[in-house]
Amino acid sequence: MRKTTPLVLAALLASRLTPALAQNTLDENNDNAEAPFVQHIRPDRPGQTISAGVLRQGQFQLETGWQHYAAPGGAGLNSATATLRIGFFNSMEFRLTQSRVFGPASSAGAGGSEVPTFRPDSVGWAPLTVGTKLMLTADRAARFQAAMLLEAALPGTGQNGLRRSTWAPGGRLLLSQQLGQRAALEGNFGFSQQGLTVADALSGQYLGSLALTAPLGNQAGYFLEAYGRGRHELTTGATAGLYYRPWTGLRFDATLGKVLGGPAAGATTVSVGLALRLGQHPLPQ
Repeated sequence: MRKTTPLVLAALLASRLTPALAQNTLDENNDNAEAPFVQHIRPDRPGQTISAGVLRQGQFQLETGWQHYAAPGGAGLNSATATLRIGFFNSMEFRLTQSRVFGPASSAGAGGSEVPTFRPDSVGWAPLTVGTKLMLTADRAARFQAAMLLEAALPGTGQNGLRRSTWAPGGRLLLSQQLGQRAALEGNFGFSQQGLTVADALSGQYLGSLALTAPLGNQAGYFLEAYGRGRHELTTGATAGLYYRPWTGLRFDATLGKVLGGPAAGATTVSVGLALRLGQHPLPQ
């Protein structure tokens, strides 16, 4: 009997839900629709946890950031990542993500990896990742929200040692529970693999994360996260940071991360970034 991978199950679920999701609209009678948490920009950065928020039709959101990774032995690398999110319907968004790795070739690694790949040609553009986020809950102003993220790194994209020859799919269930008017507890559970074969699925990695975002006044706030990823050997870590939001559609962030367990235990990350939303959206609060 063939084994069904988690990604196959996720794709089947998404295909069944998509026709209904296109009908989702904001419930105007929901008193929570005017809460700052609902109206303010909700980026998918920083950290491992991706928000359950889905853009409305006609909205565009750019999220970009720079990160320095320092391994315990002193080796490090710098990378920059940008994600473009485009809203389709009221319950679906299209996503494009790409990273670029900088620095000496001897200390470079694949973008997004917890353990740098020390290859002389692992610098430049990482593979382009395309994806979609689907809203599973009917009301985007609900205090509890759920969404599904499906994405894949494209073969033939990227430079040098970062280029892929096969698809690298991944999927996540995204959950969010609003706390008060401005805070939220968000969690992810996902699975990714580096190819499309059964062997690739058997060596794929699971991801689980839990993050708290809370305000420090009307325009600033903080971010705390714990995560674990892997299969046979688990990598665990924590991320903490601050954000500043000068207006509804713009947010800056600065974070510090620490790998606590696994092959890269002791490594640290420092990152800064911004998120900008354009298009139709509710008035600022």
